[in-house]
Amino acid sequence: MYQRILVPIDGSPTSKLGLDEAVALAQLTKGRLRLMHVIDELSFALSMDAYTGYAGDWLKELCQNGQRLLDEARAGVQAAGVEADTVLCDQFHSTTADEVVAEAARWPADLIVLGTHGRRGVGRVLMGSSAENVLRHASVPVLLVRARQAAPQAAAASGTTTANLPSAALSFE
Repeated sequence: MYQRILVPIDGSPTSKLGLDEAVALAQLTKGRLRLMHVIDELSFALSMDAYTGYAGDWLKELCQNGQRLLDEARAGVQAAGVEADTVLCDQFHSTTADEVVAEAARWPADLIVLGTHGRRGVGRVLMGSSAENVLRHASVPVLLVRARQAAPQAAAASGTTTANLPSAALSFE
């Protein structure tokens, strides 16, 4: 069960929570991880602002940063005793969610684990939800790990106490 776990990472604290949960699962199941970082049109566009005045190749810089992120994450995973490899995707022909779903099919993954901010309402509409799109289109199970600060808000809205909330829960935003 869950021998091949795909973990998209972006360097955010939320993606770190997803990675930590995937490591814990892999330790329990003696599974392996594939760490994936996607450079999409949005990250490329945002880098234009971040690198204003920088004369270098933005895509090359994003790829180097993405590879560094993957290498650091792999080292941490391996230090925890879990086998891992990495994939850097710098294609602009589809969304991050589409790339994650495609990689899950190519590899083939038994499970996708990713962090989610748990945005609701206007924030979700404006920011979109890659996690939701992965959940909708993946052909394998998806475990969404919610950001810690989102759990109390969700609990308050549903009347649940935070003591009853698991640290990682499937979310259908």
